[in-house]
Amino acid sequence: MLQDFAEMDDEYAKLIRRMNPPRVVIDNDSCEDATILQVDSVNKHGLLLEVVQVLTDLDLVITKAYISSDGEWFMDVFYVIDHGGKKIRDDRVINRIQKILEANAFLVPSSRGAVGLMPSENHTCIELTGTDRPGLLSEVCAVLADLHCNVVNAEIWTHNARAAAVVHVTDDATGYAIEDSKRLATIKELLCNVLRVNDDMRTAKMTLSAPGVTHRERRLHQIMFADRDYVKVGRVQGRVEEKSCRPHVTVFNCSERDYTVITMKSKDRPKLLFDIVCTLTDMQYIVFHGVVHTGKMEAYQYYIRHVDGLPISSDAERERVVQCLEAAIERRACEALELELSVEDRFGLLSDITRIFRENSLTIRRAEISTKGGKAKDTFYVTDVTGNPVDATTIESIRREIGHNALKVKTSSNSSPEPEEAKTISCLFGNFFKARNFQNFN
Repeated sequence: MLQDFAEMDDEYAKLIRRMNPPRVVIDNDSCEDATILQVDSVNKHGLLLEVVQVLTDLDLVITKAYISSDGEWFMDVFYVIDHGGKKIRDDRVINRIQKILEANAFLVPSSRGAVGLMPSENHTCIELTGTDRPGLLSEVCAVLADLHCNVVNAEIWTHNARAAAVVHVTDDATGYAIEDSKRLATIKELLCNVLRVNDDMRTAKMTLSAPGVTHRERRLHQIMFADRDYVKVGRVQGRVEEKSCRPHVTVFNCSERDYTVITMKSKDRPKLLFDIVCTLTDMQYIVFHGVVHTGKMEAYQYYIRHVDGLPISSDAERERVVQCLEAAIERRACEALELELSVEDRFGLLSDITRIFRENSLTIRRAEISTKGGKAKDTFYVTDVTGNPVDATTIESIRREIGHNALKVKTSSNSSPEPEEAKTISCLFGNFFKARNFQNFN
């Protein structure tokens, strides 16, 4: 009987969403330096993340945001620019934003994705978790090459002595997903052998999962969260980080309104809002109100409750939220040299490139691997084996071996930032609840 009522409630919620589809208003006139997007919709858990995810995937930079989802209605305002710092003037991009955010599929709650032996027709999705160490990615790529698995695209994160990856591979002979169960079992066994540390199977995990069900970067957050990478292990590989470079999160209760308030201070970077909202959503918290403001003094503040409707009630839960949000910010913010590889793709290319890095004592902190139209475009974030900046002579030697036109140095986040240019996140709000008229936010 309870199940029948739950199903009726779910169908009623779907009906309400269909009767009140999302509405997106795009305004290029009210603000001098940004395009304003206002999204109105019937509320549901995870909707804020879906909107932020769409804007992030469209390569838009969110400079300000005002979040309000009290009651049954969701009304958020985002100020966005392109990576050149300009408004969004391209009609094709504007139409695409509206089409995606107002699509019928957007009304249905996103599925979390079950894990299992479910290769797609195009590729097999492999998820890896293990203890990070120098040369790990090179060893993984070598095993995949030996097993005639071609890496189509992948993303690798490392944080707090842990490593996680989502890798899409195809059969080198057919160009399609690997479906033979015996071969898949062999791949799993050999990769677990590479990931294993001191014969402790708990530290290594390799899973075949259904691709495309969960956003890849969100999946990486989920993998590392499940692996408890937020638990501090002290100094990692001898590198000493400045305290000023670390994110700072505070959590306290707003008793008069029965919310928990989260404020943050951190260096700004792309996709920071996505990482924060992703973590809060997957930890089963709802953001009822929030303000994001970038500039010389950035501000991030959220008013949240758990999905059960209650604010955070214990010091242990409060500390866990702080740890998890700091970890979410740090995972993508590695202090490393950015190298971009752009070259004709071929089987075994990734194995060869990562081997060259390993032989020159480079450690890959993060990587984004992609292939399209026969071209490989990969980005690697590297340090030396101690976690310190890479010597310029070493980089020049590697570029000579790979090809100066093929491998380019993009940026170094180890270089000293200019104080007046540095961006931070801090709590500098008055009474947020007095500023409810979005027209006053310009």
